[in-house]
Amino acid sequence: MRQQNFQFVFPVPEHQQAGADSTSRRFRGFVAASEVHCHTFIHYKNLNLAWRQKQVEKDCAMSKQAASSKRNLVRRFFSLLGPGLITGAADDDPSGIATYSIAGAQMGTAMLWTAFITWPFMACVQFMCARIGMVTGMGLGDALRRKGPRWLLFGGALGLLAANTINVGSDLSGMADAAEMLSGINSHIYVVIFGIGIACATIRFRYHQIAMIMKWLAAVLFAYVITAFIAGPDWGRVLRDTFIPSLPKGHAGWENLVAILGTTISPYLFFWQASEEVEEEKAMGRRLLRQRQGATKWEIIDRKIDVGVGTFFSNFVMYFIILTTALTLHKKGISNIETSKQVAEALRPLAGTFAYLLYTVGIIGVGFLAIPTLAGSAAYAFAETFSWKEGLDEPFRGAIPFYAVLIFSILVGIAMDFLQINPIKALFWTAIINGVLAPFLLVGVLIAASDRKLMQGQPSSWLSRIAVAIITMVMFGAAAAMFIL
Repeated sequence: MRQQNFQFVFPVPEHQQAGADSTSRRFRGFVAASEVHCHTFIHYKNLNLAWRQKQVEKDCAMSKQAASSKRNLVRRFFSLLGPGLITGAADDDPSGIATYSIAGAQMGTAMLWTAFITWPFMACVQFMCARIGMVTGMGLGDALRRKGPRWLLFGGALGLLAANTINVGSDLSGMADAAEMLSGINSHIYVVIFGIGIACATIRFRYHQIAMIMKWLAAVLFAYVITAFIAGPDWGRVLRDTFIPSLPKGHAGWENLVAILGTTISPYLFFWQASEEVEEEKAMGRRLLRQRQGATKWEIIDRKIDVGVGTFFSNFVMYFIILTTALTLHKKGISNIETSKQVAEALRPLAGTFAYLLYTVGIIGVGFLAIPTLAGSAAYAFAETFSWKEGLDEPFRGAIPFYAVLIFSILVGIAMDFLQINPIKALFWTAIINGVLAPFLLVGVLIAASDRKLMQGQPSSWLSRIAVAIITMVMFGAAAAMFIL
């Protein structure tokens, strides 16, 4: 049957009308065509719309997948951050802030290069301690006890307790002074409140809760980065002193270098890092030693990232604390710093009220992060020396000796404030003591990390052992130079 031609009118876009068949009748933006042509047009138009709809859906799906992938990548990165970040942030405790402030005030920007140099060495040391904890399934004290006599480890634990307790007392005093400047309430009241509050919280909360709080407290340290930018540095000179090291001049210069090394690569961080690895494994349900022994390739890589980020963050903040006091106190000839209160008050007219507030709030915030680390690492050292039950996940009744050492350290720290001991001077000299003791402990860490049997066939690499050996010799040399020169 012959197809009849019907006149059917359908719309054509204005920009396509000029290309229509010249024999077609045009009127008011419409074109006439046969029914066959009309059905063909509608069919292809529907196909085109369907294809476009599928493309839009596909593009939306790909966009959502890309966004989800980015979110997952960011979420995974932050999930990796744990013991390494916490340990790195705890390194910038009020003791570290005091030491870096003194170095910047006395030496100016001449000590900035130390932050650039100490980062890779600190990362190697902390990762070696982390590897010991991950692979052996036990803390550093336990590992060292298997490589040496108990009496030697007891001497180290006793020295660690003494140094850490002085640190705790000085940190509490620094926090209380900062709180007094902000509120006007007597600092002695704050020492008691902060000390008892931190002790109760450490006993009451479980490890994963404490670790989460500590991760967020690390953000407080960015206050010192902001403060340095407020001071307005001469970046040309700053970069020169950062990348071109200059050896210290005289006894005071070497004293500052040993103090910086002692507070950056500090013994309590070694014990805390290894013990946190054990706590992480226990939190995953690996309560028995044999369940915790050994580590997969990806677990080791994840911890490398965590430790690398944590130690970079620690040295990054250290750099800006030295820079801040160099641009303010040193520039104005203020080098004889007695208290953290003096540092903060000196910053107010030189860098402004905002910088003063940031410096002060930073001391309080990082104190809450550092004191559990200091008291806890001493408790871990004693517990591992005498094979006590240990861990922040353990209930108080199940680990009384462990918690007793932690409480003792904090209570003595509180008492120090009432004995009128100058906190910032005590912190500085504690850093020097740590700088002298750390290389001896690093020798033990090297021996343990190199033992294939102890390390379950997964000893530290030759590269990391060489790096730790170098920093050990540097710390021995700096300590010797301090006493000789």
